[in-house]
Amino acid sequence: MRLNEYVKFDATGLASLVNSGEVASTELTQLAREAYEQINPSINAVIEFYDDAEAVGAADAGPFNGVPFLRKDIGPTEAGRLQEMGSRLFKGNRPQIESFFFRRARDAGLRIVGRTATTEFGTSGMSESMLHGVTRNPWDLTRTTGGSSAGAAAAVAAGITPIAHGGDGGGSIRVPASWCGLVGLNPSRGRISGGPNNQDGSFGMSRPFVLCRTVRDMAAALDVFSGPHPGDPFIIAQPIRPYTQELSQATGSLRVGVARTKWGAVDIEPQILHALESTASLLIELGHSVVDIKPPYASTEYITVLLAGWCFTSRWLEAAAREIGRNIDADTIEEINLRLYSTGRDREKTGAYELHEALRKMRFAVGEATQGFDILLTPTMPAVAPQPGGIYSTTNPTLSAEEYLAADAALYQFLGVFNVTGQPSVSLPLAQSDDGLPIGLQIVGRFGDEATLVRVARDLEEANPWSYRRPGGAVASCRCVREV
Repeated sequence: MRLNEYVKFDATGLASLVNSGEVASTELTQLAREAYEQINPSINAVIEFYDDAEAVGAADAGPFNGVPFLRKDIGPTEAGRLQEMGSRLFKGNRPQIESFFFRRARDAGLRIVGRTATTEFGTSGMSESMLHGVTRNPWDLTRTTGGSSAGAAAAVAAGITPIAHGGDGGGSIRVPASWCGLVGLNPSRGRISGGPNNQDGSFGMSRPFVLCRTVRDMAAALDVFSGPHPGDPFIIAQPIRPYTQELSQATGSLRVGVARTKWGAVDIEPQILHALESTASLLIELGHSVVDIKPPYASTEYITVLLAGWCFTSRWLEAAAREIGRNIDADTIEEINLRLYSTGRDREKTGAYELHEALRKMRFAVGEATQGFDILLTPTMPAVAPQPGGIYSTTNPTLSAEEYLAADAALYQFLGVFNVTGQPSVSLPLAQSDDGLPIGLQIVGRFGDEATLVRVARDLEEANPWSYRRPGGAVASCRCVREV
């Protein structure tokens, strides 16, 4: 197989070739390395391609047999591999715990070949850190990829691997999916275990999953990574059938709530509203009823969640710094994160109560506002990908902690709310801007109902295909993702 052939396949397609004996799994790893060497110097997505990648073990079967896979450098860990969390504080850090997530990845045949860039501690939704620099968007190298799963999205969009690990605590899968033209699902709270040492991370707001290019890869990944483990705080209702079987099930008629107005301080760009209207019209054509939905929460409530949450993050940072024998200061942590750390320490006595009460109020308000809908349709982001930096960067020295979080809540207005409620939500690359940049739209399901999202996403992919759209900055840029 040649590189220009490799990039035409999604992960399911590549696994089919391995299973049929047409391609060897080691050949796919070699092609991923070749793609990395060709394009990564331009986009800075993969911060380490493993020297021993060709020898990395994985099951010799499974839905992703032999498919190269990348790990986001924060969240689930590989035992003995570097995990620096985008921070100078953790430079050289090697956890000794193998997360359940990567056990499942290997059991599914995925070959973990390296790790990708992230923002420091995943705080920022942009794509730069002082440790690793700027990760650039393959669609336009002057633009951000979004974050915090920045490198994962850039690598998949560019064709280094067809699928990569990401994590979403406030939009960190869906933001880069929207700005890089990918499929990015944030599963329901409890769908993917954070075990053995991070069950229900950040009070259920943070969930690991993947970024990919096709709905069938998303469905297959749900089958791979879903399922409870001992120590999980609760067991979510399990699916009635494998998610890949949902791809052949009828969707039925749904009641859709459409967000035509902004939910935060940042206005929705006209071209994104146009894409929203086109998709709402398409859903009507597909037999669904569409009703406008007003903002279901106040952005000030989400700012309270973000601020109060830092009382716990600050304690975690202090404990981690003591363990590795390093100081928390301007030489180890970026400016905004240092200010957030200080704010968290100042709120230590009241933060726990404030956080739990803010979470409760938001969940109740959103539940009341959305209970009449089967799914919601919203913009993923109110704007197309901007240039890196500015008020959304944790290296910005001009902002207070409160100003930074207010800007965060304003820009990611359609995202963090569903981390709070625990609902599944997926960004789909359903449109492009006037200058050819991806526009993602978000479909939100009821809690625990990924099955409906799989069916709706399949319908939209079939009615409005996106696989032929590839960035000019992709490896051996091609016109389509081949189906096998």
